[in-house]
Amino acid sequence: MSLDVMPPPNAYDAEPIPQAAMAEVTRILNSGDLFRYTSENSPVSLLEAEFAAKLGAKYALAVSSCSAALFLSLKALGLPRDARVLIPAFTFAAVPSSIVHADCVPVLCECADDYRIDMADFAAKLPTVEAVIISHMRGHTSDMDAIMALCDAAGVPVIEDAAHSLGTTWAGRNIGTIGRIGCFSFQSYKLLNAGEGGIMITDDPDLIARAVIMSGAYEHNWKKHAVLHDAFAKWQNQLPLYNMRLNTLSAALIRPQLDELDRRVRDGRRNHDHVAALLNASPWITVPAPLPPEERAPDSIQFNLDGLSAAQTEAFVAAAARNGVKVQVFGLTTDNARAFWNWQFLGETPDLPQTRAMLIKACDVRLPARLTIAECDLIAGVLTEAVRGVMA
Repeated sequence: MSLDVMPPPNAYDAEPIPQAAMAEVTRILNSGDLFRYTSENSPVSLLEAEFAAKLGAKYALAVSSCSAALFLSLKALGLPRDARVLIPAFTFAAVPSSIVHADCVPVLCECADDYRIDMADFAAKLPTVEAVIISHMRGHTSDMDAIMALCDAAGVPVIEDAAHSLGTTWAGRNIGTIGRIGCFSFQSYKLLNAGEGGIMITDDPDLIARAVIMSGAYEHNWKKHAVLHDAFAKWQNQLPLYNMRLNTLSAALIRPQLDELDRRVRDGRRNHDHVAALLNASPWITVPAPLPPEERAPDSIQFNLDGLSAAQTEAFVAAAARNGVKVQVFGLTTDNARAFWNWQFLGETPDLPQTRAMLIKACDVRLPARLTIAECDLIAGVLTEAVRGVMA
C-alpha cells in the first residue's frame, strides 16, 4: 500500500496513562491530600521505594524534574562555588543550566559521530574539573568502563543524567546506578509519563540526606523518608530549602506505569532495531551501532545523513514532513536546545568542531514503543524515500 493511501502513524503522542493511575488520581483529588508530607504512606514515598527497588539502588528521591535532580545532586556533593563540571557537548540545555543554577561552571567535551563522548578529549579535560555529569543523550551510552576508571582514579564524582536511559543497561548494570548518583525524567516523552517530574537514586546515605532536606523536607519531614535517619541529624537546619518536591498526583500517574516498563523497553528496542536496519540499507543514512556492553531502551531513533549539503538536508526534512514524519536535525536551527552554540547563557561559545560537525547531520525521529512493526515500516519508508528523492 502506498504512503499516500496509508500515512505514517502519529509518533508524537505520549504513552497513555493506565486506568489504575486514573482511579488513584480520582481518589487523591477526592481526599484533597496533594502534599507528600501530609500522610505517612504518600504515593511519592511509595514511588521512591518502588523505583529504587526496580533499579537496584538503596535510596531514591522524587522531585519536580530531572533538571531539579541534577541540581540537587550537585548541591548534595558539596561542590564549592565556581567548581568546574565536565559534561558532553551533546546534551540538552537543561544540563548546563542545572550547573549554572548550582553556582558551578560547565566544561564541555567533544562527542563523536556515534553521539558518545570522545574519550581523548574527556581524559584531557578531566584534571581541570571537580565533578562530571554523563548525559546518556537520547539513550546513547558512552564508554562507562573507561569513564569510571578515569574518574575513580582522579577522585572525581560522576552523576549520570539518565533522562533518556531508563531501562538501559551497561554490562548488565542499570544505567543510573554506575555513578554516585543517577537522575531520571518523568516528562511526557519519556518511558514513564507524568507530564513533569524526576527522580534521583544513590547508594550514599549522606548524599540522599542532604538532597532530601534541600528538596524541601523542612522541620522533621525527612523522618517520613525510608532512609537512614542517622544521616539527617547533622544536616537539620544547616542547608537551604529549594522546594523541588514531586506532588502526589504525579507519583500516582507514574506508579502503575512501572509495571509497563519492561514491556516498553522490549517493544521500544524491537522498533528501534527494526527501523535501524531499514535505514542503514540507504547509502545516505547511518544509524550508529551500540557499544558492545550496551543494551538500549530507546523511544526514538537517531541517524546521520551522509554526504548531504545543508540545503539537501533541509529538503530532506521538508520531504519527510510532507509525508507525515517530523525530523529534527539537532544543529540546523538557531534555537535547538541540544546545539551547544545556542546556549548563550554560557557566554563565549567553546570551539568544539567535532561535535558541531556531528550535530549538523544528526537527525532525530520519535519512535515510541506503542508503534507496531507495520507502522515502523511506514516511518522508515518515508525517511528512505525522502532522502532518495533529494539525492536523485
